[in-house]
Amino acid sequence: MSDLRVAVLGVGLMGADHVKRIEGRISGARVAVVNDYLTDKADALAATIPGCRSVADPLDAIADPEVDAVLLATPGPTHEKQLLACLDHRKPVLCEKPLTTDPQSSLEVVRREAELGKRLIQVGFMRRFDDEYVALKAMLDEGELGRALVLHCVHRNPAVPHGFDSSNVVRDSLVHEVDVTRFLFDEEVSSVQIVRPTPNSAAPEGLSDPQIAILRTASGRHVDVELFVTTGVAYEVRTEVVGEHGSAMIGLDVGLVRKGAPGVWGGTITPGFRERFGRAYDNEIQRWVDAVRTGLAAGEAATDFTDGPGAWDGYAATVVCEAGVVSLGTGEPVEVTLVDRDSIPGA
Repeated sequence: MSDLRVAVLGVGLMGADHVKRIEGRISGARVAVVNDYLTDKADALAATIPGCRSVADPLDAIADPEVDAVLLATPGPTHEKQLLACLDHRKPVLCEKPLTTDPQSSLEVVRREAELGKRLIQVGFMRRFDDEYVALKAMLDEGELGRALVLHCVHRNPAVPHGFDSSNVVRDSLVHEVDVTRFLFDEEVSSVQIVRPTPNSAAPEGLSDPQIAILRTASGRHVDVELFVTTGVAYEVRTEVVGEHGSAMIGLDVGLVRKGAPGVWGGTITPGFRERFGRAYDNEIQRWVDAVRTGLAAGEAATDFTDGPGAWDGYAATVVCEAGVVSLGTGEPVEVTLVDRDSIPGA
């Protein structure tokens, strides 16, 4: 079939990256439509892409007959309405996290998709497509470490945008470790606790940083996460699994290790998330494009247009993070309550 015609909604930092990715590194797709609340930005970007148009209204962009699939990189509060529009028009969609900003609307999206009998929504948890996470997952599935018992995670940013508050640490940073936990262990998170250590004096006013998240899974596995988003240093994401027969760690940036005088040993740390996970984003988008093209080629018989985490995964992460925000205020563990997945056929 011809190239997949993609509408990219939201062309800020993430969306603009995806536009470049689709146009420059992804096969089988092209950017046909762009949209942004800053219409001048969208107009200027569209003018640089052959055959691309800027559409002012995001819902019009979704409904456009010359759009086969949608990539949402818009702000989280807009996702519910846009995702439901994608479902109404039977358009496959890759939605950057969060699925939506609250459990109730996320669950509604899950239910609406299930009613269609087609998996149209993929959620942008790109770490599942990172080579190191894929290798760690394979190691666990093959039993090389025995039964996994403990997961230690580190998530550090050099800085955060203006207006980033304490709850954003949970919703925007911890959310990735929540999905990593579910991905590696194949089970749900049953409780979450947020602990506030001594704060960083360099953190903006109103931002409690660092934070420590303690998760417990359904089978009793322990997960701890250091979240430190104003280090002023670089971007560091590390994950260590401890099992009955050993341990394994990823995210050490050991591609280059230096030794030199006077007694210096070390390497370099990636400066930002695009450098650390650029390849993962490429893998994610390519596999999504391939899945959508395969589904469209199959016609009405196709039921799955995804190759990665779906709407349920987005819903589960949202529920855990909302419980985390509650714990942020109390410091106490908060139980995570998901609806029974079996009660939603097709979810």
